[in-house]
Amino acid sequence: MKKCVLITGAASGIGLATAREFASHGYDLIITARREELLQHIARELKDEFHVDVTALSFDIRNHTECAEAVANINKPVDILINNAGLAKGLDFIHEGNLEHWEQMIDTNLKGLLYMTRLISPSMVERKSGHIINLCSTAGKEVYPKGNVYCATKFGVEALTRAIRADLYAHGIRVSQVSPGHVEETEFASVRFDGDMQKAAIYDDFNPLTSKDVAEAIYFIASRPTHVNVQDILMMGTQQAGSMMVDRTGRKYDEK
Repeated sequence: MKKCVLITGAASGIGLATAREFASHGYDLIITARREELLQHIARELKDEFHVDVTALSFDIRNHTECAEAVANINKPVDILINNAGLAKGLDFIHEGNLEHWEQMIDTNLKGLLYMTRLISPSMVERKSGHIINLCSTAGKEVYPKGNVYCATKFGVEALTRAIRADLYAHGIRVSQVSPGHVEETEFASVRFDGDMQKAAIYDDFNPLTSKDVAEAIYFIASRPTHVNVQDILMMGTQQAGSMMVDRTGRKYDEK
């Protein structure tokens, strides 16, 4: 019987790459995001290319009622929950921070993860099996100037991952996370800077990770034998050694 993976924030970036990765290995998918038309287009493409079952659910992960209504429409067990949806908004010193940005990051990165975990995990407990994989970040390991609230949410994801594991391990449920550094092929920077593509052009002078790199790490975690739980993968591009250590002397690893 095919396994089913639910991926939040699957309309672009790491979420979309992860959907493709799991589909290529024969998993059925439940993909979620807010942009319904785009999500439906992605679902059709994945079905046609990989011949797997794809369910598209469009809702705002910050709204618990919408989350609950969407999950109520799922008619199959979710074997793997990938809490991918997340964002950064703004890059401001704490005394100049935008409260709307703060609320959006907290509601998406923390409350959205909590809502989906609370809705999906009871059936995993009932079946005594399942896997929850959270998308953390190097920002959940070390802070950087102007990263205040974003870093706080990702430190929160790390704490929640550990705490959820402590609550669920006795039920046979694996809980893991992936913590990437800079990643291109995503909308992360353009979202952070409200579509200002000049500000968002932060990868012109070095090679970061790609969304596919992170997707492959997520699949690696999920595909280990059931007695193995990879708790965390911390990963960065070769030109990055930390949040504030990036070799910006050129894109050395582009294919020639």
